[in-house]
Amino acid sequence: MTNEAPIEDAPIGGDGIRLGQFLKFAGLLDSGGDVKDAITAGDVAVNGEVDRRRGRQLVLGDIVSFDGRRLRVCP
Repeated sequence: MTNEAPIEDAPIGGDGIRLGQFLKFAGLLDSGGDVKDAITAGDVAVNGEVDRRRGRQLVLGDIVSFDGRRLRVCP
């Protein structure tokens, strides 16, 4: 049995979004400063791997993990 959180769908209304924007848009973080701190600290993973690039382009189907939550980028 796995302890991973269930994957929640997070519709973005398009085909892609940058990681920093997604964290705010999905309600995981409130400000750009919080986003920068979380990403720099290595607290954010994309598809199971830590990513320290706020500008990383996410595509549909990517799964972003932060603070015990997992969200799938959806149209």
